[in-house]
Amino acid sequence: MIGIVRIAASSVAVYLFIILAIRLFGKKELSQLSLVDLVFILLISNSVQNAMVGNNTTLLGGLTAATALFVTNWLLKNLIYKSKGISRTIQGTPVILVYEGKIIAKNLEKTQISIDELEAAIREHGVKDVSFVDLAILEVDGNISVLSGNFTRRTKKRRVHKSLAFNN
Repeated sequence: MIGIVRIAASSVAVYLFIILAIRLFGKKELSQLSLVDLVFILLISNSVQNAMVGNNTTLLGGLTAATALFVTNWLLKNLIYKSKGISRTIQGTPVILVYEGKIIAKNLEKTQISIDELEAAIREHGVKDVSFVDLAILEVDGNISVLSGNFTRRTKKRRVHKSLAFNN
């Protein structure tokens, strides 16, 4: 029984560590995975397996680790849903990358997004040049949202939500 509790506790500790590490190393890893990022995630999962189950390679050990991860994930998602503070701490806040056609360089540097990556995301939204972008935001899930053209010009130009400060 002690072995099962150790597996569950180790699995929860590894889960929380991985979330913290992803949060510290940047949002874009969550959704904009390159080949290097994919290989990295596969290697990380392999490297922490023994930390979770130790030398217990039984079915019960694996199911215990998986159950602990599912329960922890469910609890964390509920906490994120119910608390804005916890959500901001774990997921971060959206970051403005382009405002009224102008790139916010300090936010690109902070989020470690290159000009090439930003321009690619803008083209994916059907906009040919940054100067046509009214607003581009790095969302908490790692996606870049782009608003351009008549859509945002119909609203007041300065209506940007307070939580989307330029220096997040």
